[in-house]
Amino acid sequence: MRRAEVVRDYGGVSAADRRAERRRKLLTAGRQIWGESGITDVTVRGVCSAAGLTPRYFYEQFPTREALIFAVSDDVRDETLQAFVAAGIGEPGSLRDKVRSAVKTFLDIIAADPHIHRIATSDLTSVPGLTEHRVHVVDVITELVIQYAPDILGTDTPDPTELRRTALFVVGGANQLIESWLANPVEDTAELAAVCADLCVAVVRGVTRSADL
Repeated sequence: MRRAEVVRDYGGVSAADRRAERRRKLLTAGRQIWGESGITDVTVRGVCSAAGLTPRYFYEQFPTREALIFAVSDDVRDETLQAFVAAGIGEPGSLRDKVRSAVKTFLDIIAADPHIHRIATSDLTSVPGLTEHRVHVVDVITELVIQYAPDILGTDTPDPTELRRTALFVVGGANQLIESWLANPVEDTAELAAVCADLCVAVVRGVTRSADL
């Protein structure tokens, strides 16, 4: 029979909080190594050394090195998307203003942090399934657009089928522009955000026939 795990508090910190703190340290270390040296240098030994933890604690949180890499990728995705949504919702202006604000905020975060930029532009093929996992972010943004569109467009909101098609088209196109910018950032973030906003409005205006966007 397996001996029951004894869970104790140490120094007023619960076992759950200690585990959460160890996870945070491992994710921070993985993100730093990936951002500074590249994805191939993210190893269990290297991450444990940078985090000041033993492999035992690594495997308490992640079954494999690849699982940590997926988690780091998701952390960066969630951080940038939360800022993207907050900027778009918080902007009180028109649809063009909201899209411009959201995209510029998203791009500014990437441009300002070399670690995030490297993670966002890495060749992911060395980790099976990570490329496909990263592409899923387009689906996430599409669902966010569908969710918030009625609040922005009001009575001009297309029917659900048309709305989904429009969201897929707009998000997919903007993603291609951003991918090209990441590879070769010719414009500054404000210029690219304005281009994305203008194209988005043109597409939505064509669907809704509304000039008030």
